[in-house]
Amino acid sequence: MDAEEPVPNDKLPTLDPEISFIRSLCAGEIEQDVIFPFPHMATDEAEVVASVVESIDSLLAGRDEDFRKWDAAGEFPPEFIDSLKEFGLFSLIIPEEQGGMGFGNMAYSRVLQQIARHDASVAVTVGAHSSIGMRGLKLFGTPEQKERYYEKLATGEMLAAFCLTEPGAGSDAASVKTSAIDKGDHWLLNGSKIWITNGGIADFFTVFAKTSGAEERRKLSAFIVTKDMEGVSVSGHEDKMGLRASSTTSVYFEDVKVPKDHLLGEEGQGFKVAMNILNSGRSGLGGGTVGAMKRLIELAANYAQERKQFGEPIGSFGLVKQKIGHMVVDCYATEACVNVVAALSDQGYADYSVEAAISKVFGTEALWRTVDEALQTAGGNGYMREYPYERIMRDARINRIFEGTNDILRLYIALTALNDVGQKLKTMANSLKGIFDHPIKGFGVLYEYARKRANWATGLPSQKTKLDKVHVTLRAEAEVFEDLTRDLAAMADRLLRKHGKNIIGKQFATRRMADVMIDLFALACVLSRVTDAIERNGPDAAAKEVEIAKVFAGQVKGRALRNFRKIDANDDEYIKSLAEHAYAEGGYRWDLL
Repeated sequence: MDAEEPVPNDKLPTLDPEISFIRSLCAGEIEQDVIFPFPHMATDEAEVVASVVESIDSLLAGRDEDFRKWDAAGEFPPEFIDSLKEFGLFSLIIPEEQGGMGFGNMAYSRVLQQIARHDASVAVTVGAHSSIGMRGLKLFGTPEQKERYYEKLATGEMLAAFCLTEPGAGSDAASVKTSAIDKGDHWLLNGSKIWITNGGIADFFTVFAKTSGAEERRKLSAFIVTKDMEGVSVSGHEDKMGLRASSTTSVYFEDVKVPKDHLLGEEGQGFKVAMNILNSGRSGLGGGTVGAMKRLIELAANYAQERKQFGEPIGSFGLVKQKIGHMVVDCYATEACVNVVAALSDQGYADYSVEAAISKVFGTEALWRTVDEALQTAGGNGYMREYPYERIMRDARINRIFEGTNDILRLYIALTALNDVGQKLKTMANSLKGIFDHPIKGFGVLYEYARKRANWATGLPSQKTKLDKVHVTLRAEAEVFEDLTRDLAAMADRLLRKHGKNIIGKQFATRRMADVMIDLFALACVLSRVTDAIERNGPDAAAKEVEIAKVFAGQVKGRALRNFRKIDANDDEYIKSLAEHAYAEGGYRWDLL
């Protein structure tokens, strides 16, 4: 069967930009047109990316000894940073007319993936510049601001950093203490930021500070601050567990006079600016996780065939095959998620924040499982510094923490969806209050809700409860997705009825719901990707990808059913009680002596 040309992402039909696939899913509705067909880069952009990937390999391949040396030293030599600039790796998302490559998020993610296959510290240095450091300028900058900085950022004359985190403000951005006081002709900036990636080499900082906004309430605003402004200083490099060669410092602002035209976006809209930067830039981090996983699978597969025990390669043993097989499934699913989220951004969807958060959580945890199993496959060698496993493990650990901890993101994922469902229930309740005054309106709302509950309970199909764009080869896996979607909607309904407004404090329950949402989004992306592979290349050529879909659907079903069972029957209160006991005792109190 001849392969069919994929439809490039920029040629896909334009849908309602307000649609969110995963938020709709929690209401029992499958908006399959959002992720079908599976997105691809346009041919001309893909050709440019292929050339960039080849250049990256020529620059970074065979330098493991250098990366190990720079990891031990805790920094890159300046001449290496200069080589990254010369290769144009800081120009990836800057428009061509301003000296950049003009990549969309799909292309950008693929480039970060290739860098991360070689070294995570390099990927983070490049990614911190484009994913978050200067992303605010791209999203919210004025034409004058872009004219002033784009070319310098493209050439690397200026490197960028993102300055939000403070000693007392991490996940809680509202606790930011850095202040910017309006002095009429300038802003007076005072405060400090910690753990700033690229802090020691950056000249361009996106800084978040409290300002006096409407109604005299202090609000967060975003500013462009440059290193040459009087009062800006940085600390020495942090001594980190991983990503050691990348620059991480504190940044200090002491009576810095920031010009009025350096405000990024609107005053008081800093939280919106920060969240949009993080959402838009997560495809870079996602690409990095995929690149690292591909490298680990390559290392583990080769080692498993070379290392012999009991007279045969360890790769012939079932438990080693199990490890590597699961690595392949995790990598394929992560790559599918990252590609879909990047495409949503490129297509102009207004709300893909939950999907972006899901791709970050899923990808970073899949990488952690992969590096752990790859090191285990290598045995004692994996623990030795002469091999790359232990460095990759140290580098990978931060991914579950920075750009939003996975714990906080899980709460965001579930509570955003529950808020949607709660608003619909509130609308229903308000309509029923006046049912006798407006019987047609009230009955309509009641009927719609009753119909959905019937679908959740019986599994009866309706227009938006079917995933019928999946290839017939994957019909059984599509039915798993459909069944779990109904169960997810019922779960959201049950949790709100059980806990009401108190659901915000029920973090065990919301984590379970988030885990189901994460798995279902990943499964939808996998089914879209495998369907695309079958339709383009035929069932025989896509046979192994079909196997991936079958394995992953089984994994998702098992995890989801366990989470559904624990809505009411769980040990949550015991777990919390034991934690509180450890707090009171100052640790573990039992000792067998």
